[in-house]
Amino acid sequence: MKRICIKVFRKNGEPIRRVLLDMELLDNSARICSEGDFLCLPLTREPEESELINLPGEFELSEHGFEQQKGQLKLEELLDRVPHFEVIGDIALIEDDVPEPEKVAEAIMKVKNNVRTVLAALGPVEGEFRTRRFRTIAGEDKASTIHREYGCRYYIDLEKAYFTPRLATERSRILAQVREDQTVVDMFAGVGPFSIMIAKKSTGIRVIAIDKNPDAVEFLRRNIELNSVPNVEAIEGDAHLEAGRFSGLADHVIMNLPHNAHEFLDAAVRLCAPGAIIHYYGITPEDDLFGSSLELIGQAAARAGRTIEVSDTRIVRSYAPHQLNVCIEVKVL
Repeated sequence: MKRICIKVFRKNGEPIRRVLLDMELLDNSARICSEGDFLCLPLTREPEESELINLPGEFELSEHGFEQQKGQLKLEELLDRVPHFEVIGDIALIEDDVPEPEKVAEAIMKVKNNVRTVLAALGPVEGEFRTRRFRTIAGEDKASTIHREYGCRYYIDLEKAYFTPRLATERSRILAQVREDQTVVDMFAGVGPFSIMIAKKSTGIRVIAIDKNPDAVEFLRRNIELNSVPNVEAIEGDAHLEAGRFSGLADHVIMNLPHNAHEFLDAAVRLCAPGAIIHYYGITPEDDLFGSSLELIGQAAARAGRTIEVSDTRIVRSYAPHQLNVCIEVKVL
């Protein structure tokens, strides 16, 4: 069966294989094959340009025929209906209302060899610090793990700080826009997935990472050391207040607080150097995806005597029935 793959010299195959695994791009259902001096690594989908930037060494995007791995279990073989779940490090997360959660957890642990714990969320993300409560369904009774993504590692305690792997591609997309010698302000940094990935691109990039949750900032500082990125400055504080310290310095302002980012727009504009990009994330109804949010951003800019130019609008993912997580990017002039 032909599928898209990364073709790489055999001697360079292992570093790329590890990164593809971290990015969840390596298709483990197909057997890696060789072609002369080259290895062909099967992919789950066509990678985006911003993802290819993160692969080490020289390689070629190609197509090749692959054999299926024998004897690999699939969830479809164990469950009548496969529920939505996500894997963070060695922890799998399911919703608490999943029918027969113990059966689902057992199946996940059989199929996903790296999973050591299955947690069920007891409710939505809530509170000022965006945390969730969980109960252990199977495996080790824990909520902390180390998650790998795009060659970065993040220590996380899921009950103390919010994290989702579903924004991995989004983080990589923004990474591709940041240039050497620019300053990035991550207004709601959490444990650092945006900040650390961007800082790792170049030591010439300055990243100012702010969060109000003391636990998140503690993990952020640990992750700065874990990834050897001293060009990230971790700040525990309210983004409203911290914006005054860095007024006019930012070339990029990341606003990943989808339910409440609109409350911080005046602070975001204050941070912007001329021509800076605001990356604004929101949860919006399907019948008003961008219009109302763009109006709020424009009003905030006008209050500061500035104007905006829309760079991009995009749907990131579905969030709830008739509600979508969107990203709006504007240049502040």
